[in-house]
Amino acid sequence: MTRNKNKIIRAVTVSQSLGFAREVMIKMRKMGYDMVAVTSPGPELDELRDKDGFHCVAVPMERHISIVNDIKSLIKMISVFRKEKPQMVHSMTPKAGMICMVAAWLTRVPVRIHTFTGLVWPTATGLKRKILMMTDWLTCACATHIIPEGQGVLNDLKNGGITKKPMKVLGYGNVMGVDMERFDPSRFTAKKDPAVFTFVFVGRIVGDKGINELVDAFVKLHDKHKNTRLVLVGNYEHNLDPVNDTTRQLIDTNDGIDACGPKYGDDLLQMYVDADCFVMPSYREGFPNTVLEAGAMGLPSIVTDINGSREIIENEKNGLIVPSKNANALYDAMERMLTDDKGRGVMKSNARQIIESRFEKNFVQKCQIEFYERILNVEWLPTAMLSFEC
Repeated sequence: MTRNKNKIIRAVTVSQSLGFAREVMIKMRKMGYDMVAVTSPGPELDELRDKDGFHCVAVPMERHISIVNDIKSLIKMISVFRKEKPQMVHSMTPKAGMICMVAAWLTRVPVRIHTFTGLVWPTATGLKRKILMMTDWLTCACATHIIPEGQGVLNDLKNGGITKKPMKVLGYGNVMGVDMERFDPSRFTAKKDPAVFTFVFVGRIVGDKGINELVDAFVKLHDKHKNTRLVLVGNYEHNLDPVNDTTRQLIDTNDGIDACGPKYGDDLLQMYVDADCFVMPSYREGFPNTVLEAGAMGLPSIVTDINGSREIIENEKNGLIVPSKNANALYDAMERMLTDDKGRGVMKSNARQIIESRFEKNFVQKCQIEFYERILNVEWLPTAMLSFEC
């Protein structure tokens, strides 16, 4: 099979995730590479084709386990790879990873990369945990290169027995980076009441994000300190891990809580500007972009002691780290942010500087492009193409 040695396929499960790859694809194209996007049908895929001029291929994939549909997706992906004949396939997100790495191994694609942006199985139990671990094992077994998004994800893959292959964390771990010119608080004017201390959360309003504990902690804080406000920016998910009934009732009735729905673009950035502290009490993350964004906007953060978050926040330096699933610890951290003006001032002054020094987008993209060029310059042997090991 004659391959196009400059052809690289970037694949994600759903088109909304193409933002992780778009800017690197544009830079690689300027360097002479033939970049192809593969994902489920969606407006972002259409935009990448119609606006940016990339060759795009739609392969329907479901985020959840669906044996029949997953097999259909695999068959379609094999057909795509046979037709495109790429030198490299690089997948992100779990379902695209499994399907693409198996399809790329079967079609003997020489360079097969998967980026783990987060792991679900460490917080799962029972049969679900075993299935998720098995799919990650299969992904790694078929890949030639594994990129964990951060040292925490690397440690989980290693300690969980998912793979014994060498793994490479690029830069400081994050795979997307932050546009420091866009996420610049000096572009905005605060509209908030300075007499009210505002905590802000940005993300899905679900149990897995720690919303039950956050609301519990805030209601207790608000009872004691009436000059406080909690803004929840994001959508509820009623069918997937909904918050409990008590939490939902408190969100709807407490006069200090504002669930304002999702915000985008400068409207979202204004929410950061109008806050005093960012809170992300999640149970698990890969490398949470919202914590990076909040820091770039100059906010100190309260995060849980989980992968990704603890690689962005240094306790006492640009935020506070608390145990996950612990409303009392979260309350204590929120009260400290409210009352310790000096400590909060130090964390606030460090917030943007730390993000810029480690996660600025051009630096992150440079790390990925250099990784691509380094491995594409390796002379791949036929035995390497067929290698299947964990």
